[in-house]
Amino acid sequence: MGKIAFVFSGQGDQYPGMGKELAEKYPYAASVYEMCDSVRPGTSAQCFYGTEEELKETKNTQPCLFAVELAAASVLMEKGIKPHAAAGFSLGEVVAATVAGVFDNETGFRLVCRRGELMQREAEKFDTSMAAVVRLTREQLEELCGKYSNIYPVNFNCPGQITVSGLSAEMPDFFADVKAAGGRAIPLKVKGAFHSPFMNKAAGDFAQELEKVHIERPTVTLYSNMTAGQYADNAAELLSKQICNPVQWEGIIRGMIASGIDTFIEIGPGKTLTNMIKKIDTEVKAQTVTEYLAEVE
Repeated sequence: MGKIAFVFSGQGDQYPGMGKELAEKYPYAASVYEMCDSVRPGTSAQCFYGTEEELKETKNTQPCLFAVELAAASVLMEKGIKPHAAAGFSLGEVVAATVAGVFDNETGFRLVCRRGELMQREAEKFDTSMAAVVRLTREQLEELCGKYSNIYPVNFNCPGQITVSGLSAEMPDFFADVKAAGGRAIPLKVKGAFHSPFMNKAAGDFAQELEKVHIERPTVTLYSNMTAGQYADNAAELLSKQICNPVQWEGIIRGMIASGIDTFIEIGPGKTLTNMIKKIDTEVKAQTVTEYLAEVE
């Protein structure tokens, strides 16, 4: 095997019961949930027994996904599986930064709790939503978004798949335009127009939160959502500004592959990133953490 990357998923993959089996099987995972519960009581119960509607609330989604992802990463590392590089999609970038040593585990979790609160606060100010658009080029989609005052291309996921954020009132007309152009728009399970100007205030407030904590230079090569490049001594800037800027996921993966990464392990409750990576490059190996653990055990 060549070089391994850990990639941490974002909102949308959550489901009731996520992480329960992991916590029951692995003491290292259980200890992560204990830490999360000590900071935010009820986090593990929300992951294991919360309803789908409860888990869709951003202030719940983000800490719960952080707990699941950090628990899974801890199991891998306890088994001696260490990443050569790491990246995370949206909130997953906070987990990636924590695993890469930018924060200690508790600080990372406290930050993601605050991040979720700030982003939900801004989401509640307007009726906004997100959708994945498939079968259109980046140029086609940017041209369509240009017709609307409050719809933005925000996540450049993989060839033929881009996510948009915007006002819900403008989405039906936008969806019709997408269909007329030969594409398809799929509503996402999130409440808010993330990675768009609707999140400017949340980004600014999160920057202030980051000023309060101790930040280290990453010990693992860490990639940025906002730039698609590698972190240096600019973690606070990259983590705050990504909240209101597009996620350059395809660029991140291509950069990782160019650096020699040939194995991607998606750490999270779903397989969204695995599917994206396979569309970006069919030659590399991409699999979920569950699949990977089944292979090595």
